[in-house]
Formats: sequence, C-alpha cells, structure tokens
Amino acid sequence: MAEYYQRGESIDYVNETDAKIEAGDIVEFGSHVGVAGCPMEPGETGSLHMVGVFAMPKGSDAIEAGADVTYADGEVSAASSGDGDEGGSSASVIGYAVEAATADDTTVKVKLLG
Repeated sequence: MAEYYQRGESIDYVNETDAKIEAGDIVEFGSHVGVAGCPMEPGETGSLHMVGVFAMPKGSDAIEAGADVTYADGEVSAASSGDGDEGGSSASVIGYAVEAATADDTTVKVKLLG
C-alpha cells in the first residue's frame, strides 16, 4: 500500500555537498536535474523544483523547439540519438526545448520532465 507524501513538482532535497546551493542552481539528481527553490547550506534540506520551464545555460549549438535535451558539464544540449540508451551516451534526457535557441543564444527554455 502506498502512502501519499507530496505532489512532486518540488521535492525535499538534502544538500549532501560541501558547498552552498543557491536558489536557481541546477542540481543533478540521479539521471534527472532539478532547480533549487531556495538556498541550502551543506547538510540542510530545501526544495528542488523537478517540473516547470526554466531558462538554462546552453552550449554553442542551436537547439530546435521540441528537441529533447540533456544536461552535462553545466550546459544543456540537444540529445543525440544514443543519449539515454544503454549502448549510447551516459547523458540522460532531462526535458525538451519549448522554444528554439540559436547558436548565439546563451540559454534555452527547457521543460523539465521531473
């Protein structure tokens, strides 16, 4: 039997790093990413937004609207055909671009998958 805990748009998250997490920081959570909803000192519990649309930093490649995206090394990029597959890249799809971003854009709006 399951017991209801929380809605899940935002989840409780414990900062297990040695550094402060600032509100708005992108936090890797397993094969997912979330966006910190509040500042969290090391060892503190705060909120991590797991759904929503966020402007996130991107690399130098253009990304088409609706394209699946991955997150690695602090940047979002368009998913390649092998991303998220057992035989492909280790990067997992974290969401999709809700608007096109040109190669010159520094951010892309991403709908997180949760």
